[in-house]
Amino acid sequence: MDKKFFNYIIHGGDYNPDQWINTPEIWDEDMRLMNLANVNSATVGIFSWSMLEPEEGIYNFEWLDEILDKLHKNGKDVILATPSGARPAWLAQKYHEVLRVNENGIRNEYGVRHNHCLTSPVYREKVRNINTLLAERYKNHPAVKMWHISNEYCGECHCEMCQQAFRDWLRAHYKDLDELNRKWWNGFWSHQITDWSQINSPKDRGENHVVAMKLAWRRFVSDSHISFYKNEIAPLREITPDIPVTTNFMRMYGGIDYQDFAKHVDLISWDNYPAWDRGNTVGQAVETAFVHDTFRSMKDGQPFFMMESTPSIVNWHDVNKIPKPFRQEQSSIQAVAHGADSVQYFQWRKSRGGHEKFHGAVVDHCGHENTRVFREVSHLGDVLKKLDGVVGKGYNGKVAIIYDWQNEWAVNVFCGYNNNKRDYLGECLKWYKPLWEQGIAVDVIPMDGDFSKYNLVIAPFLYMLKDGTIDRIENYVKAGGNFVATYLTGIVDKDDLCYLGGFPASKLKDVFGIWCEETDSLPEGITNAVAFNGKDYEVIDICDILHANGAETLGEYQHDFYAGTPAVTVNEYGKGKAYYVAFANAGDFAEDFLGEITKALKLNASGIRTPDDVYARQRGEYTFVFNFADENKTISPDREYTNVLSGEKLTGDVVIPTCGYLVLK
Repeated sequence: MDKKFFNYIIHGGDYNPDQWINTPEIWDEDMRLMNLANVNSATVGIFSWSMLEPEEGIYNFEWLDEILDKLHKNGKDVILATPSGARPAWLAQKYHEVLRVNENGIRNEYGVRHNHCLTSPVYREKVRNINTLLAERYKNHPAVKMWHISNEYCGECHCEMCQQAFRDWLRAHYKDLDELNRKWWNGFWSHQITDWSQINSPKDRGENHVVAMKLAWRRFVSDSHISFYKNEIAPLREITPDIPVTTNFMRMYGGIDYQDFAKHVDLISWDNYPAWDRGNTVGQAVETAFVHDTFRSMKDGQPFFMMESTPSIVNWHDVNKIPKPFRQEQSSIQAVAHGADSVQYFQWRKSRGGHEKFHGAVVDHCGHENTRVFREVSHLGDVLKKLDGVVGKGYNGKVAIIYDWQNEWAVNVFCGYNNNKRDYLGECLKWYKPLWEQGIAVDVIPMDGDFSKYNLVIAPFLYMLKDGTIDRIENYVKAGGNFVATYLTGIVDKDDLCYLGGFPASKLKDVFGIWCEETDSLPEGITNAVAFNGKDYEVIDICDILHANGAETLGEYQHDFYAGTPAVTVNEYGKGKAYYVAFANAGDFAEDFLGEITKALKLNASGIRTPDDVYARQRGEYTFVFNFADENKTISPDREYTNVLSGEKLTGDVVIPTCGYLVLK
């Protein structure tokens, strides 16, 4: 879906002038340096509560007035933040309830970030109050173009208010205790609940083996974050209805269902910190591309913001390696190629003290522009000015991979099969990589997303099924869709109750034309093999043992007592086809298998043939080509292109240096 929030790519990042309030001459120097760096935006006020309200009811907005005016005078847009991510000390001292209680029942002391109870009425009131004042004061300021709500929501609280809120949440989701006991299967180990007050949050020192309870708690915590966020934005929606709101997500963070949260923001934004140049550059490129596509897909293909990235290093890896020259630029352009309409950094100027004083920034401790990092950021800013043609451009891909946050929760908490090797994200990446290598645009969607617009839907390790998913898969295939499922599909419902009547669940046995009688788990060092299309593929970790009940067998196991049984099947169902891959593999099977399917379906790729470690991606009328190898690579375009950045016509062989890229039109 095409949608513009700006007419150009936002280039900037977190700016914390309140850290330099005693040296205001640095503010003027920042304006000069921002102009040199080709920065057009600043995100201000993320952790500024103690400067805005140093004492309860005593406010100081004058410094923020001055900064916003300076930024506007210098032609910079402002993304204005709400400060709830870190509360001031006076608030925690006076209102102890705002501090979280850990799962051991101990209330945290004041400190760090996000140490606040999401349920606390006091904290919610204080947040609404400061947000109301910000909205009223800056609703007409010409620099303010977007709201940045809090920062990287995360964590949970186990205080008595949250325990009661959890019980209230359960009352709303289960009609009575009989239903809860039935769906949680509480007859096991004599766990029947006879009063709502008997339920507490799952924890190591208490109940931690009822999987349905763990899933309910995860859903409650996620809903609590969304509820807290909605409380935050209420005054902003009322006072500044025309200013869009966002909050920055954190990669594939499992504590919040981002696919649900996405419904409540105007624009998806996320913080991108790949571990480049640590020996797995291509792996990082694949995973990062997958995450970009996940967030782009959350609002029907609408462009997203890369709200944070580092222009150099981070400070929180075990070893913080400097990326190679221009890796940061390549990484930023990769984000643009996958749908980002912004390149933003944490942060603009390095802190002099504090936990993140060694985290990378555009302006280093030296304080001037004569650094490699500053020059690269300035160069990138100039490049981004030439890419305004991609702004607002979404995607209309024909392939989707199902990655579902709640399935991730379910996969992580059940006990059984191979408990040592269970990697839902890793399995999804195995099926994503071959499509990425072909330059095929992929949407990453939840299991309750819209399947109908895709020619091909791939659902790796879809262990847990939400209500309605069985019908949705059946209807999709019956209408002509092509659906690929893998091992341990359709085992439990959303409350972790196993489906009766055999796996996969219910009608899916008819859709796929199979029945899974057993599942074998392979210890480290023990493998099997599957013969498919004249080639043997190594099997690791897990094997579903199938009966073909109408499906055509495409591949068979080669070893153990189930040698000769189906391992890869296809079933024609209605107008479509349902494929089942019953085993785990390192990835070469998915590459060959999808190569055949995409060719048969005539799915369009970028149109440029690339050598190993060079990958292409198309967005709008632009084709982006990236070299993630540690050496120069040569491509041979299939026709004449224009190099968008240089204006040159390209014909014949073209060399792309390491950490390099091309933007072609």
